[in-house]
Amino acid sequence: MKELNNKVAVVTGAGSGIGRALAHLLAARGCRLALSDVNEAGLKEAAASCGASEVRTYLLDVSDRDAIYAHADEVAKDFGQVNLIINNAGVALSASVREMTDEDFKWIMDIDFWGVAHGTRAFLPHLIASGDGHVVNVSSVFGLIGVPKQSAYNAAKFAVRGFTEALRQEMQLEGQPVAVSCVHPGGIRTNIANAARMGVSENADAQRKGFDKLAMTTPEKAAETIIRGILRDESRILVGPDAWGIDALNRLLGAAYQPLVARFSRKNLYN
Repeated sequence: MKELNNKVAVVTGAGSGIGRALAHLLAARGCRLALSDVNEAGLKEAAASCGASEVRTYLLDVSDRDAIYAHADEVAKDFGQVNLIINNAGVALSASVREMTDEDFKWIMDIDFWGVAHGTRAFLPHLIASGDGHVVNVSSVFGLIGVPKQSAYNAAKFAVRGFTEALRQEMQLEGQPVAVSCVHPGGIRTNIANAARMGVSENADAQRKGFDKLAMTTPEKAAETIIRGILRDESRILVGPDAWGIDALNRLLGAAYQPLVARFSRKNLYN
């Protein structure tokens, strides 16, 4: 996909954060937009701020498998084709393995992994039929390294990474007209930390303040990086200087990165 003008782009979680910033930038590039979110008010605001581009909005809970498949068919019917799916919707959970509940574990996996997997599979036939498709799945830097109290989030984001990297190879080996990219944002100044679920012994205020200090990148800058990565057909799109640093740390040290993360966590998460 060398240009975006007149392409049909689908963005989940478009009501705020990176999703909304992506909607704005895709609209500016001439895309026809199918935007979805569970937050109706945020979704309407995002659509209204996109300007004159063709925009349709859809209320969608990505944890609902049947709803995602119905959504894919509806978008294809509404627009006549689908070129780009950005599976961006996500949530966060901070809790130790011992303390997190089964319900919270299932909640985050249903949204952060199964939402991505079902979104990919539901739209893939339409992307192939377009003759010029692209799948973009949002993982995280926590899909590159393990972090204490993020085991469930790690599980979901590592799973997104493996699923997406395997899919990219399949599309290439099968000769399908679909590119595939996995996005690994670092700290982005969004509301995800404020909306996160917390374990019973977590200091929620301290966790959120700590995240705010580490959030180095604006949603707008993140969207620019993602769009550039799409147009360059990058397999791994790193968003933010912290993402580049974490990726380099993992590549250089392998599993030996863990003592460094443990030291940081002892100071910031266990005090």
